[in-house]
Amino acid sequence: MTDLFDTAPARAGNATAAARHVAASIASGVKITRAKLNDAMANAFGGSDADGHWTQRESFEILEHATVLAVNGGAKPPSIAEAIALVGRLPTQTVRSEEQIDWQQFSTPLDLAAVACLLAAPQDDDIVLEPSAGNGLLIACLPPVAALHLNEIDPARRARLAAAYPLASVTGHDGAQIASVMTAAPRPGLILMNPPFSRSLGRGADALAAVRHLQAAIKRLAPGGRVVAIMPDWFAQSARMASVWSTTLASVSLRTSIRLTHAYGKHGTGVAVRLYVIDKAVGDTTTTTIQRRDVADLLDVLAIPPRLPMTAVAPTPVKRSGPISLMRSVKSKPAATPRIFRAPARNDVLPVSYAVLETAAPLAEQTGVYLPYRPSRIVFDTAGEHPTALVESIAMGSIPAPIPSHVPALPERTVTDRLLSSSQLETVVYAGHAWTQFIPGLSKPDKEGVGLVLADDGRAYRKGYFLGDGTGAGKGRQVAAVILDNWLAGRRKNIWISKNEALHADAIRDWTALGGLAADVQPLSRWKIDEPISMAEGVLFVTYPTLRSNRGDATRLDQIIAWAGADFDGVIAFDEAHEMGGVAGGEGSMGTKKGSQQGIAGVLLQNHLPLARVLYASATGASEVNNLAYAVRLGLWGPDTAFANREAFITQIRQGGIAAMELVARDLKATGLYTARALSFAGVEYDILRHELTPEQIEVYDTYADAWGILCAARHKMPYREEAVMRRNAA
Repeated sequence: MTDLFDTAPARAGNATAAARHVAASIASGVKITRAKLNDAMANAFGGSDADGHWTQRESFEILEHATVLAVNGGAKPPSIAEAIALVGRLPTQTVRSEEQIDWQQFSTPLDLAAVACLLAAPQDDDIVLEPSAGNGLLIACLPPVAALHLNEIDPARRARLAAAYPLASVTGHDGAQIASVMTAAPRPGLILMNPPFSRSLGRGADALAAVRHLQAAIKRLAPGGRVVAIMPDWFAQSARMASVWSTTLASVSLRTSIRLTHAYGKHGTGVAVRLYVIDKAVGDTTTTTIQRRDVADLLDVLAIPPRLPMTAVAPTPVKRSGPISLMRSVKSKPAATPRIFRAPARNDVLPVSYAVLETAAPLAEQTGVYLPYRPSRIVFDTAGEHPTALVESIAMGSIPAPIPSHVPALPERTVTDRLLSSSQLETVVYAGHAWTQFIPGLSKPDKEGVGLVLADDGRAYRKGYFLGDGTGAGKGRQVAAVILDNWLAGRRKNIWISKNEALHADAIRDWTALGGLAADVQPLSRWKIDEPISMAEGVLFVTYPTLRSNRGDATRLDQIIAWAGADFDGVIAFDEAHEMGGVAGGEGSMGTKKGSQQGIAGVLLQNHLPLARVLYASATGASEVNNLAYAVRLGLWGPDTAFANREAFITQIRQGGIAAMELVARDLKATGLYTARALSFAGVEYDILRHELTPEQIEVYDTYADAWGILCAARHKMPYREEAVMRRNAA
């Protein structure tokens, strides 16, 4: 649990002298009392802590460094029993900084480190990584290995690591980012880690910091390798953590699970922790948890799970007769001599380059009422085609999109590994292009109703983008890509709204497929309705029913707006946006109806966050004009349009029927605010299965049809309803 706070570098010479003096005493078996530790510090620094020469917190940092020096100076690493005895001779760290208390940042006690090293089952040829090494206590009991890589973000502790482990490679990366920033180094076969529990670099307070670090470590680990992780007590297989647990451990097997309630007593806290042994091979993650008070109680139950064989990869490329296709299997010959080696896998964030077509790309041959889809104005340098052919209607295909100005920046493997097709990348480009534009005039939310009113003291509202792709075109992946583009541009707060909680797993799938962490996507239901959202940054997943909910004076809408802030400029993605349909109410097939509550909540969210980058995603969003009332960011009405307000737009377009709706869609595409593709049915074969109704089935159907006809004709008057019910019962 490395200290992530910037501290002034310790006076190197004085600190080294104090650490060596204390280390010599530890090695000789002398009990180190607080008085002896204070004397060593006073002698080295030329004065007491009362005079401001050093602090009690610094003395405990020196004590940890001295412990590492004493252990490293021994003939062999201490056993668990020896580590327990050594810890017993050290003073309790009763003086702690406020940061340690708030963020639970405590180094690993030596006896717990001895347990971790034993369960790691290190091998002579292991490359070992400690992503948040602190003062080096966790790997102090490690026997000799092939290579040791210590990562620590705090410069003072990093300097102590270099002194204690002169043969190790020492770096200063954020431990949560090691999967992407350490690709040039050989991948480790063994990782020991004790990550920050409640704080992340750049995020501040972060309840899921430890999970982010563990996910990065698992990604960094070589196949077949082992992670031994000390994790917070809440990271367990429970109903609350079910989604995060299953996603984090999806590609690994859990070999050992231990819970200790008082393992950190000597380090000044009674916080419970869990110790997990994880092997990088798909397997069971439901092992029984061993629960004990401290390390001494573990001695009679410890069992070391055997290591798995490492997976070898040939370093030379495989020759193939043609380009790799996502739709065919690739066979590679095994290496003659297995080696624990991983070629560097670059995944730098780079601009997605494309060429602009001044003249729109020519149309392909028409089939029925469809045209094969192609990006009309841009050609990507390296992007691949969509795995399945896409089409669009003749009416839409004959209208070219405008020349865009936005150039996305994404991890290069999203393009080179075909994680996004050219059609999906086009969405990222045009969404970014749309968000450079603003609706004419200054507006502010209407105090009565859900509209906007022009006002000199209002604000400019950013335009939105409508993704109207059909089923199978990958709308979820495109939503994730759009959010990722903005995430990498520094907009780390985003909102993903969808139909129900079951789609949270789909959102995580699409986000992690592009390189994000599952813990980045958090459901709003994790927070009570009357408490602030504590997530400093991330993708807030909200369902439409949750968005409209309230309890007393507290509403989810107000909770989201408070988290986002008035100047929020991240993405609000309305997935399955048709769930907001009918926000304006009006005439329906069953008579006059009120506006939908979740539609009203969705519009109010847009109205209160004028700088938000709004993305609508729906395959059926424009099927009925009244349903477009929620799309307030498309500029369909208001200043510089043919419609004074939303009511005028709905009334006149409804009078024009389907033809008018088609003109709206074409106009939106021409301005770069809309796209709608669908999967091609070319090559699909089908058979017609005909079911012949029996006379009894026909009679039942006719009876029900007659009854329904009476109900509709009589406008639901009670006498006729009773007659219909009697006919149904008679049938």
